[in-house]
Amino acid sequence: MKTWIGLTLLLLALPSVFSSVCKKEGTNLFNYGPAFNDLTTPEDDDGATDEIALLHSFTFFGETHRSCYVNNNGAISFRGPVAEYTPDAFPLDNYCMICPFWGDVDNEDEEDAFIYYRQIIEEDFLECAGQEIKKHFEDMGGYEPVWMFLVTWHNVPYHGSESNRTNTFQCLLASDKYQRSVVLFLYEKITWTTGTASGGDPKSGLGGYPAQAGFNTGKEYFNMPSSRTEHIVNIISTSNVGCPGVWVFRVDDFRVPGGCIYKDSFLNRGQTVWMDDVCSNKCSCRHNGQVECENIGCDEDLVCLPAGRNYLCQINEVDC
Repeated sequence: MKTWIGLTLLLLALPSVFSSVCKKEGTNLFNYGPAFNDLTTPEDDDGATDEIALLHSFTFFGETHRSCYVNNNGAISFRGPVAEYTPDAFPLDNYCMICPFWGDVDNEDEEDAFIYYRQIIEEDFLECAGQEIKKHFEDMGGYEPVWMFLVTWHNVPYHGSESNRTNTFQCLLASDKYQRSVVLFLYEKITWTTGTASGGDPKSGLGGYPAQAGFNTGKEYFNMPSSRTEHIVNIISTSNVGCPGVWVFRVDDFRVPGGCIYKDSFLNRGQTVWMDDVCSNKCSCRHNGQVECENIGCDEDLVCLPAGRNYLCQINEVDC
């Protein structure tokens, strides 16, 4: 009897042991830091790594890459580093990059602010993290990554900071033997959006030209909702997979589970927005992943107001 009880307790404990192989307990983040043999970028304002040779090729919007750069300002780039600290609107001809949070990071004088990175080929971590990915892509016939690249921006402040506000977020790249590429954006703490050189307030890290999140190759691009708006600070409460602070993408053949892509915007399933500033073009994301648009304006008692990158028909606050 004691043997059976012991086995039962062991089996019940397996899920938590399995998840601890790759996940940081109590957060969306994967395990990172010196204990996991992570490397760090130079502690320079607008700094970046030298070119990193990848242990496995990574296909990004149809183009295969064998090296990359980790940039302090919240981006992983191909072809070359990115020193720019004020995010320009996508598309950008000169850059090929993945941006979980492109803003003016400055970790020169902070004791606990680091940008960690490592390549992962350990089977236990790949299997554990692969389970996180697989449940979001049922149409991929089972996804078993053979390589991952994890970057963590840990407690990073903004340039010109006169506060203790910092951000912590991750970007995970994964590839399988079929060159199917997946990217995860994971947000633990977002408290600022803008450095002072980008017009931000030194005491709050807000205002000016806020951070950008998304993808850019020069030809193809995607802007995360609220990019380059004041609302990007709330990205930790958003998701395309029903888990706040988690965004999942397939980027070899670009797909975004949980919603629809219309032009360069993401709409959640069932979401309706207007695409123009007079609210004449109403678009809805259907559950089949398709966007349907029609020329319908606001009802007479509503007004057209900005909502992130799009517009909504809302009650006029002046009338309240």
